[in-house]
Amino acid sequence: MNTRIKAVRKSKKMTQNDFASVLGITGSAITQIEKGNRNPSNQVILAIIREFNVNEEWLRYGTGGIENMFAKSETFSLDEFVKKQGASELELKILKAYFELDQDIRKKVIEHFKHRLSTADTPDS
Repeated sequence: MNTRIKAVRKSKKMTQNDFASVLGITGSAITQIEKGNRNPSNQVILAIIREFNVNEEWLRYGTGGIENMFAKSETFSLDEFVKKQGASELELKILKAYFELDQDIRKKVIEHFKHRLSTADTPDS
């Protein structure tokens, strides 16, 4: 694991002291870990995973090789999201069309709805 921790640090172009500081330990502790003279605590391992978005299986066991160093981030799909919300195809098309509008027009649409909604909350005279 010591070589994998060093690989993470090097990939982030950090000194041992900078890397250690993020993890809340001393630079000499990182030196000892990277040399294999000291095993990292579970807290240090979890901090590396959390702070640097490292794949836990890769860090702990070397699973998948260096190309699996970092955890894959989940991607967001507007189509999937609105379908889960029960939106119709027309509603999905409307949302997509809105985001295809020029940004100045989108600002005007937002301002229109802000004004409209703020006046809708006030009682009629």
